[in-house]
Amino acid sequence: MRLLVTGACGFVGSCLVRGLVEALPGLAVTGLDNFIRDGSRGNVAPLQRLGVRIVEGDVRNEADLDSAGPADWVIDCAAEPSVLAGIAGPTSPFGVMDHNLVGTIRTLEYCRRHGAGLILLSTSRVYSIAGLARIPLEVHDGRFRPVPRSLDGLRGLSPRGIAEEFSTDPPLSLYGVSKRCAELVALEYADAFGFPLWINRCGVLAGAGQFGKADQGIFSYWIRAWREGRPLAYIGFDGAGRQVRDCLHPVDLVPVLLRQMATSSSPGAAETAAGDCDPRIRNFAGGIDNSCSLADLSAWCRDRFGPRAVASRPEPRPYDLPWVVLDASRARATWDWLPNTKLTTIFEEIATS
Repeated sequence: MRLLVTGACGFVGSCLVRGLVEALPGLAVTGLDNFIRDGSRGNVAPLQRLGVRIVEGDVRNEADLDSAGPADWVIDCAAEPSVLAGIAGPTSPFGVMDHNLVGTIRTLEYCRRHGAGLILLSTSRVYSIAGLARIPLEVHDGRFRPVPRSLDGLRGLSPRGIAEEFSTDPPLSLYGVSKRCAELVALEYADAFGFPLWINRCGVLAGAGQFGKADQGIFSYWIRAWREGRPLAYIGFDGAGRQVRDCLHPVDLVPVLLRQMATSSSPGAAETAAGDCDPRIRNFAGGIDNSCSLADLSAWCRDRFGPRAVASRPEPRPYDLPWVVLDASRARATWDWLPNTKLTTIFEEIATS
């Protein structure tokens, strides 16, 4: 099998490539990367030692994609990942759309030309900010959780978390809407041109190899900042650190990627039951068991590195949310999938990297 991985030298892409090569001897992997992310060139030599062919190129450029040669499957890991992209930092609003939507369209065109299947890595940020903000919450054991009695009748929400049919209505953030539009265009291409497609909506991905930047997710950022003595603050939601996220190690996606690539077709839109989510879309996340609050994370850091002060800034930031935990029950039912890497194992991996 020939596999093309876009964004192959980033944190997620490089983790997946290593895991796939180790799990499937004989897999021919080409990795495409434009190397605009700090540190991504450091992954070139280790991947090449595994037999991975690395091509420098940009998914927004048709010629760059074609220079990678034909593939049977594409795993799309190339993206502008920050939820604040387009409103803060160097990326413009157009730049977010250019990377995440136009880049996906170019990748879909590659799949159409070569008859390749596509696995699109998406995000929990496709779920409605307004919908998530309306979830009634209470404080339990020092962290937010949905009020149990409020869950009845809320579509796509249960004690297990946020399911695939939860609202994706705007606002989503510029980042979120770029990924949601990419999902929709991918579904249209797959139906129109008949190639297999899977859309894997991921929670916060974390592990060794991240550089502790805010746009790489809160877990790596917080642990490395604590270790290195950089300023930290609980921002928004009364400044107490009660906000909750779940956490997933990218290596836990490897088994399901192998199963997805072993399929010759995927269900089409016509096979979606009324009122259900598209069967090609599934959540992959740590879930309730692999979730924690920011205050919980601080407690772990305090035990691991020693005490330090954390400032309190009650004023909220754009797009911040108090509770985002994905329900991956459908991934378990469809793919017999569960996350294997425990939360504390991920934390320790980051701490020692």
